[in-house]
Amino acid sequence: MDLIYKHFYRHFYLKTGGFIPTKPLNQNLFPGDYFQIKNREIVLLGNLYRNSIISPQDVELSTTIPLNPSNWNFGDGVSKPYSGRGNGQGAIEGHFEFSKQILAFANKGSFLFRAEAPESVKINNWNEIQQQLIIKLTQTLFSFRELYIVTESATATNTTLVVASEANAELEMASDIENFGLVDIFGHPSTKTIQSKDIDYYHRETKRKAAYFKAKKLVVQDEKLAYFISDFISKTNNSSEWANTFFDSNFQNDTIYSPQMILQNAQACFLDMLQSNELNPNTALLYFKWTDSNLDDIEKLFGSYGN
Repeated sequence: MDLIYKHFYRHFYLKTGGFIPTKPLNQNLFPGDYFQIKNREIVLLGNLYRNSIISPQDVELSTTIPLNPSNWNFGDGVSKPYSGRGNGQGAIEGHFEFSKQILAFANKGSFLFRAEAPESVKINNWNEIQQQLIIKLTQTLFSFRELYIVTESATATNTTLVVASEANAELEMASDIENFGLVDIFGHPSTKTIQSKDIDYYHRETKRKAAYFKAKKLVVQDEKLAYFISDFISKTNNSSEWANTFFDSNFQNDTIYSPQMILQNAQACFLDMLQSNELNPNTALLYFKWTDSNLDDIEKLFGSYGN
């Protein structure tokens, strides 16, 4: 998926209070699904409930939760240069009127999104099961070091999304509904496309797919990470002296490790450098915790860093 969708994903997260669209779009992710992000895609690995990682007595899911519709109708860089009524003559129906509308997209990645009657289902007892999940997923059942768990899934009666592939893109639509406007025509079942220019994606989904989610991600405890970084800096400070003493050469080994570079790589290499059996079922909770997925994870979906 091209980087033009990153703009939509970031806005979606901020507007809906933390929900992220699936990638690819319109896939299903249910509460309890666990996945990794690889090669800018969500790789589904299983489900806590289906794979019996959570016992039946610990299953506690919410009933359907209505979401604020105003938070699920938004766009960016889109204007409506024309809206009006037109007349036509059909061979069967004779004279008819229709509503016509043109949407203009200012930039590459400009978009418009609409969802009707959004609602969600979530894991109700996350706080009660999160610690046992750390032990099971990192030690006793699996040895994950990077993992996401879907804690809430959202659906809508229908959704419509249009994304521009270039600046100054256009979408011309028509509908036979009586009352019209930007909100009414866009996403209405009777709306037809007359013509489009530089539109990369235009789709109306009519099924209640669980295509939007919130997730918890597995991360290293801050205290352990801080200690590792401090210890790493201390050990590398004298690396030049050691190299000059050990090697019979004229190596220039004035390596500079910036704090930012260390922070970027710390979590990845920290667990690999633990002593044998230092991380075990009894110590797992000292090393891992869960945190909310955020904009950094959207960056991973679009290849800015990481996998």
